[in-house]
Amino acid sequence: MQRDSWDPNDTGEYVDSLSWRTEELYAIDDLLPNEEGIIEAPVMPLRGVVVYPQMVSPLFIGREKTLWAVEDAQGQNQTLIALAQRDPSAEQPHPEDFFPIGIEVAVGRLVSMPEGASSALVQGRRRVELIEFTQVEPYLRARVQPIFEERRIDRQIEATMRSVLDLFKRCVHLNRSIPEEAYLFAMNIDDPGWLADMIATAVSLDLDVRLKLLALTNPHKRLEYIGELLAKELDVLELEDEIQSRTRGEVDRTQREFYLREQMKVIQTELGEDDPYMADVAELNERIEKAVLTEQAKECAVKELKRLNHIPPVSPEVGIIRGYIDWILDLPWQETTEDNLDVKHAAQVLDEHHYGLPKAKDRILEYIAVKSLKPKKSRQPILCFVGPPGTGKTSLGRSIAAALGREFVRISLGGVRDEAEIRGHRRTYIGALPGRILQTMKRAKVANPLFMLDEIDKLGSSYRGDPASALLEVLDPEQNHAFSDHYLELDFDLSKVMFITTANAEATIPDALLDRMEVIEFPGYIEEEKLEIARRFLIPRQSEESSLEEGEIDISEAALQRIIRDYTYEAGVRNLEREIGRVCRKVARIKAEGDEHPQQIEVEQIERFLGPQQYFYHQSEREDEVGVSTAVAWTAGGGEIMPVEVVLVEGKGGLKLTGQLGEVMQESAQAAYSYLQARSQELEVNAETFQDTDIHLHIPAGAIPKDGPSAGVTIATSLISAFTERKVRCDVGLSGEITLRGRVLPVGGVREKILAAHRAELKTVVIPEENKKDLADVPEKVRDDLDIRLVKHMDEVLEIALRPAPPAKEPPKSTTDMKESKEEAEG
Repeated sequence: MQRDSWDPNDTGEYVDSLSWRTEELYAIDDLLPNEEGIIEAPVMPLRGVVVYPQMVSPLFIGREKTLWAVEDAQGQNQTLIALAQRDPSAEQPHPEDFFPIGIEVAVGRLVSMPEGASSALVQGRRRVELIEFTQVEPYLRARVQPIFEERRIDRQIEATMRSVLDLFKRCVHLNRSIPEEAYLFAMNIDDPGWLADMIATAVSLDLDVRLKLLALTNPHKRLEYIGELLAKELDVLELEDEIQSRTRGEVDRTQREFYLREQMKVIQTELGEDDPYMADVAELNERIEKAVLTEQAKECAVKELKRLNHIPPVSPEVGIIRGYIDWILDLPWQETTEDNLDVKHAAQVLDEHHYGLPKAKDRILEYIAVKSLKPKKSRQPILCFVGPPGTGKTSLGRSIAAALGREFVRISLGGVRDEAEIRGHRRTYIGALPGRILQTMKRAKVANPLFMLDEIDKLGSSYRGDPASALLEVLDPEQNHAFSDHYLELDFDLSKVMFITTANAEATIPDALLDRMEVIEFPGYIEEEKLEIARRFLIPRQSEESSLEEGEIDISEAALQRIIRDYTYEAGVRNLEREIGRVCRKVARIKAEGDEHPQQIEVEQIERFLGPQQYFYHQSEREDEVGVSTAVAWTAGGGEIMPVEVVLVEGKGGLKLTGQLGEVMQESAQAAYSYLQARSQELEVNAETFQDTDIHLHIPAGAIPKDGPSAGVTIATSLISAFTERKVRCDVGLSGEITLRGRVLPVGGVREKILAAHRAELKTVVIPEENKKDLADVPEKVRDDLDIRLVKHMDEVLEIALRPAPPAKEPPKSTTDMKESKEEAEG
């Protein structure tokens, strides 16, 4: 695009032109104003450039109309009016497109330029104010009024001039694009307006600022404004100079160090000594050659080593590259251990370390059996052990590793909220490291360890990402053969790793993650299993830790039962081991004091060693009562029985529920009450009784929250007993969800509930018929001792749980009938 402008970045060219006072420019006289002080002349539009009075500047003229205006003015040996366009991009400006303040200029001889443009030297004469345009075609002409500036210099103006000159001198010193001659020229100017215009031309200013200076017709104000601009420019120049000095000093220091190090290399070579840096590089090269790497990993390590060779030792990248290569070499890319695939040996090892847990043991033995048949084709299982704390999930993982002959590694994921904990940080961050998966693999030193991910249900998420989503790739057999860590950015094979995860609750594991794992439930130990575990493992271990000899102390079965029932409340055995440890330490203290210590701990001595009873189990009722039935419930500590009490009081038909019942249990009570009302006729209950009788239903141990639908049949039994005055058998335990039609639906935790009933010495347990399959998990001895009844409908429950109706008597009167009878008697 052709333009009538001069690039302000072409610094120096203008300042040199200050001496170009050619005769042809001075030969052109200023236009003489008429009687009204008005002059008329051709207009030369300016785009992106401003010319000031007394200043000389080269201009490029490309538009045809402008060229005609210049030629016409030169033909008459007169000046032109230079007006700046508001929009520099306008090719054909209109009269309203110009600023009102312009410059009368003299234009020298035109010089032809390439591409049809012309160049001319232009000298500014004086400021003019636009009045009107008198001609548009073939070029613009305008009438303007010259602006005459006052040239009086007082003390204030002189001080301002000196201040501006000092600022300009410092700017010239710091700005290499302004020649020294510019300051010398400025020193010889005694006119404040001219000085301001000259400095504005020499300094690089934005177009808007130049136009503002052009519009300032008061010389003193113009000089003050140029002083402000110089002060700002000086601040920037000083900052640039400081940065350049700092950079230059750093470069000089680096070059000096490089030179000295090169000299040291030459001296060390002459003395026959090795360069430590080059020795490190040689060591890395040797390690790469010896390491068993994948093709991709080796190629990357060699590439990074070449980079390290070409980087100065003082560069901060040396440590980053060295650390990266070390990680590649330290990871077990292809080193593996050989699996022990002897099924009998594995079964023996698992039984030696753990009692019970048949499902988990069977699954491991199945895996070993399948792998022994086709070692190279079997896939690694990804198991998830779900169960309460202390049930042996983590320790079973160690036993599985011992049975297979694999390395065992473990990380805890509880509270992890950052995706980078799993995938690592990118190398662009300072102090970046691989994620915990690869860190643990480095610690394992083999590519096929047994990798346990503890507490996977306690993963969190935050603005840093979701670590559970990052684990999807790790635990997916279709993807983990090429696991990519953000730090390493290489495919690492995790398909040979046997992953086992642990969790306390299945509900809090994300669905996508749960879908990739095979869940094995750890239901918790029953009392019989705890007794056996204590005898086999806990007592010997705590005796050894308490410095007692093997067989020096024995705890009777009755004493262990009391510890389990009265001093612990858990599904696992951690607290049981603590209490046994307390007993052993008491005995060890007696022995250390030289007194005779007991070798057989009986039940009478437990309170002496452990103090008062800590936990109290509900005991079964000793007598049949009206409105009181026994529920069997599942808890985190196993199973428990709970009495459900109902009393009827005079009122308005309200139902009051206490005992800290959850929403589901409250709904079960509502459903049981509605079932009673719907069956009142068959149960021989007066329907009017519901309207003037309040019901209070309470389940003791009010400090303990209770919830779930399995108490539905128990609540219904207590309600029906209270309204029909039929006693409930005290030796019957109930569990099942009730519907409005009286159907009994299946429930969970049957194994623990039946064991709780057996422990509480109940004789009969009523459970839904659809829970028959769960009886396989109940020990045979317990099944033989209890009368387990399977029911489908509430009628069957009532037939088992309620005693026969009392002798016939008049149906219970409603409260209204009783009041009327009383009034008749008084009358």
